[in-house]
Amino acid sequence: MEISDFNMSLFSLSGKNAIVTGGNGGLGQAFSTALAKAGANILVPSLMDDDDKTRKLIEDCGVEYHFLASDITADGQCKRVVDTCVERWGRVDILINCAGINICEDDVRQFGRKEWDAMTSVNLTAAFEMIHEVCPHMMDQRGGKIINIASLYSFFGGKLSPAYAATKHGIVGLTKAMCDELAAFNIQVNAIAPGYFKTPLTEGTRNNEQQSAEVLSRIPANRWGENAALMGATIFLASAASDYVNGSVLSVDGGYLAH
Repeated sequence: MEISDFNMSLFSLSGKNAIVTGGNGGLGQAFSTALAKAGANILVPSLMDDDDKTRKLIEDCGVEYHFLASDITADGQCKRVVDTCVERWGRVDILINCAGINICEDDVRQFGRKEWDAMTSVNLTAAFEMIHEVCPHMMDQRGGKIINIASLYSFFGGKLSPAYAATKHGIVGLTKAMCDELAAFNIQVNAIAPGYFKTPLTEGTRNNEQQSAEVLSRIPANRWGENAALMGATIFLASAASDYVNGSVLSVDGGYLAH
């Protein structure tokens, strides 16, 4: 593409079909809504109940929304999710691996295999299996976008939950490995690493004056992120505008990692 050929239609997702795991709550809602605003139909597999707010946000964009009650850690469920998307809309163009959990223990001696296995199943293994199931479709159609949701804990350790940091480091490794495997098929595999955002998971920290001050002291922007701040990065990585961006981790953190 020549410089003169570049235009804003490259950011359009009109006619595209996306799967967003865990896309009806927390940060996932922002990812789903971003894709919908750019024109994509949205399929959300989740253990959370169907959320009327998410449905309305997406359907108000003039696209289709389909909710699928699914535990993507269960045998055969990732295939079921992908098959549902293809059966409903004919193809799958975008996958966002957002589903994740975080189990914390005050004492590392109490964090055992039960906690470890639960987190690795959702945060890492399910992401791998979702990619494994979309691969044949994206390879056959010679194109696709895969966005894995990493974390600031993809770059450093963290107390209270060894598996969270380990799985988020693993997500970055998976992103780079799958880039190596799939780039030749015009499939881009990237990751977004959100910083500290205003979500239900961070409510306790935000309401604790001392803890919130400690977080803000590391953020040059000096404020917690609003979920909408993730939407532009999502559209970019899901669109043709990022066709030569592959194996990258885009931090959306108000400058946290630079401090």
